[in-house]
Amino acid sequence: MFAKETYISRRAALRKELGTGVLLFLGNGESAMNYEDNTYHFRQDSTFLYFFGLDYAGLAAVMDLDEDKEIIFGNDLTIDDIVWTGTQPTIKEKSSLVGVSSTAPMCELGAYLAKAKSQGRTIHYLPPYRGEHQVQLLDLLGIAPAEQKAGASVQLIKAVVDMRNHKTAEEIAEIEKAVDISTRMHLAAYRMIKPGMHEAEVAAAILKIANEAEGTSLSFPTIATTHGHVLHNHGFIHTAKDGDLFLVDAGAESAEHYSGDLSSTFPVGDDFSERQKLIYNIHLDSFQAAVDTLAIGVPFRNAHIAAATRIVEGMKDLGLMKGNAADAAESGAYALFFPCGLGHMMGLDVHDMENLGEQYVGYTGGMQKSKQFGFKSLRLARPLEPGFVFTVEPGIYFMPELIDMWHAENRFSEFINYDKVEEWKDFTGLRNELDYVITENGPRLLGTIKKPMTIEEVLAAKNGKTF
Repeated sequence: MFAKETYISRRAALRKELGTGVLLFLGNGESAMNYEDNTYHFRQDSTFLYFFGLDYAGLAAVMDLDEDKEIIFGNDLTIDDIVWTGTQPTIKEKSSLVGVSSTAPMCELGAYLAKAKSQGRTIHYLPPYRGEHQVQLLDLLGIAPAEQKAGASVQLIKAVVDMRNHKTAEEIAEIEKAVDISTRMHLAAYRMIKPGMHEAEVAAAILKIANEAEGTSLSFPTIATTHGHVLHNHGFIHTAKDGDLFLVDAGAESAEHYSGDLSSTFPVGDDFSERQKLIYNIHLDSFQAAVDTLAIGVPFRNAHIAAATRIVEGMKDLGLMKGNAADAAESGAYALFFPCGLGHMMGLDVHDMENLGEQYVGYTGGMQKSKQFGFKSLRLARPLEPGFVFTVEPGIYFMPELIDMWHAENRFSEFINYDKVEEWKDFTGLRNELDYVITENGPRLLGTIKKPMTIEEVLAAKNGKTF
């Protein structure tokens, strides 16, 4: 965890922003996999970590703004626990590390909140994303699970989002640690891939590197596949063949739980085919077009449109699209080949604060999230501000089912040459992703280890050479 002054300062800023009421923060508990004592890997709630820093299961916290109290609720270990887990600090000892002096057993949380409610005071809580939290909120506040999301405090959501969106220097340093580990994961994949290798072997090597550094882990389930047109392919069921492209989307989470998120595409064999080079270079041009727009005050949607426009231009060069490229981008016709968003905020969550609502995190003011295919997957559209950390990840995909559906509907026929597209349905897909922070001087690429991007760099990396 960071120094206790970090957490004290964060809570003070939140207190100033909210002013009044009781703020309730539910930490995560252990989650049973298939029976009670066989649990999934524990991951603390990110907002609880941000304000209270304690990476232990079974905690909750209250900030009582009206009575100027901060209390961490939790139960100390019994001897029955200690024989399995070993001795741990007490709740009071843990809490003192983050500047909280008041603690209480978990059984007292309900009575504390009930008293506050009886006094007519507002209890602010964040929207739950786990079933255990829904049960807790039902027990603590009497709010039915179906009503909890709507009852969450918009004022608290907006305050948390504004704070967590603006990363401090110590947060950015943690993110860069995660990005460097992520880069090493990807470089291992570049160097090991060869025909006849199973996808699971690559995924295992990536996991090994993520776990080698003390306290680190994966920031999300790894994608390692020869079927890159499937955006989230976690199956690891294919064997790589000469002529295939291999796509890796993988990231590490630092010991302080800050995320990295990178993607890479490279040939299984010794080189890209000529057709693969054509698409790969269109993709690289779209990536640079997006990066060239990044600046303080410029909406990230502009970067998405810039990437989409360049993809349309490339598809026109191949005869797959036609018409005005800018119009095709704004209309959504580009989404046949690029159906996802360009990027997303990143921090304690790989998709930062997605549980609080993309409308609050990635949009602002009067901006509304589109419901149109393609645009609806754009998680970040708002003007960029100093301290924003985000990913840039254009891709080009040939999804047979999507092509067939659009062709049957004759969708965007003024922009798409379907007869020509039919010839490319077996291409699969590719993408690359890097992580950036916006500074007062503009965008800065995160990480101290270079990830291959150009064809020449990719081939050098595969052969263990300097690039």
